[in-house]
Amino acid sequence: MEEKPLIGITPGDPCGIGPEVVAKSLATGLPYASCRPVVIGSVAAVALGAEVAGADLKVRRIGDLSRAGREEGTVDVLDPDNLEASEIEPGVAKASCGRANAQWLQAATDLAMSGRIAASVMAPVNGEALARGGMTGGLPGTDPGSLYLTLLSGPLRVVHVFDHVPLEDVCRNLSQELVTTAIVRTAESLERWGIANPRVGVAGLNPHALGRQESASIEPGVAAAAAAGIAVEGPVAPDTVFRRCIEGRYDVVIAMFHDQGHIAIKTWGFEGNCAVFLGAPYLFLSVGHGTAYDIAGRGVADHRMMLSALLQAASLASGRGFC
Repeated sequence: MEEKPLIGITPGDPCGIGPEVVAKSLATGLPYASCRPVVIGSVAAVALGAEVAGADLKVRRIGDLSRAGREEGTVDVLDPDNLEASEIEPGVAKASCGRANAQWLQAATDLAMSGRIAASVMAPVNGEALARGGMTGGLPGTDPGSLYLTLLSGPLRVVHVFDHVPLEDVCRNLSQELVTTAIVRTAESLERWGIANPRVGVAGLNPHALGRQESASIEPGVAAAAAAGIAVEGPVAPDTVFRRCIEGRYDVVIAMFHDQGHIAIKTWGFEGNCAVFLGAPYLFLSVGHGTAYDIAGRGVADHRMMLSALLQAASLASGRGFC
């Protein structure tokens, strides 16, 4: 029998809802059917998350990864002992928790880069806590032409050429090279994840995909990718391209900018969506919500995004495509 992929989970800011949604997700039992989950973080934080969630889970400290994630109902935790339980205060941005969280993220990155885990899934982090803890960088970002935020929600998957970039800068900086590179790297990633001959739809920038950016950048960018053998269509009118993906005509859509893709995803299915960073040196996924300090410790957090991220990580790491 083929070994299930080992998926590392960082529980996020221990003062937020991360440990709770991790516990709720693992308590469903679903991740264990397709992967071996292991938490890289604090035993105390995970135990508190399970308690808040009302989840019947055994939290176990492990010293190595060989036995990790093999028992449903048991959460194995690789704990570097860098956070005292007394430091965890739900709803408060604390330097100690931010510093510990940053170290968990680095540990997960090191394990992924060395091939010891097949993917890393990050529960929500808090920027203020990270900054108070002295972490000013290191979190995955996006970079046009290199690293792309990709949102997944059921049959709708959207890659963004530009993410947190003002629209005027998108119009100014969009180029044929950026469009072609986004298409090629998307197709390569999907093939690596188990989708043979992926079908890519490319959104236009302007209404009805008629404008200067289409003729100068998107049309020639699509043509160059098609000439390289990629099954790609575009530019397609932005008001119809996402519906075509939902209906199964495309495996993925490439959006030109943040709101173009995010509005489509969040309108189609906000609960249960997740994010993968396409182009990263290892398989890295996260959720689409924050630490929600206002409800931390109350047991009411929705875990569906975290569960989706775990299941997608297992499927992609196994080369089975999207689930």
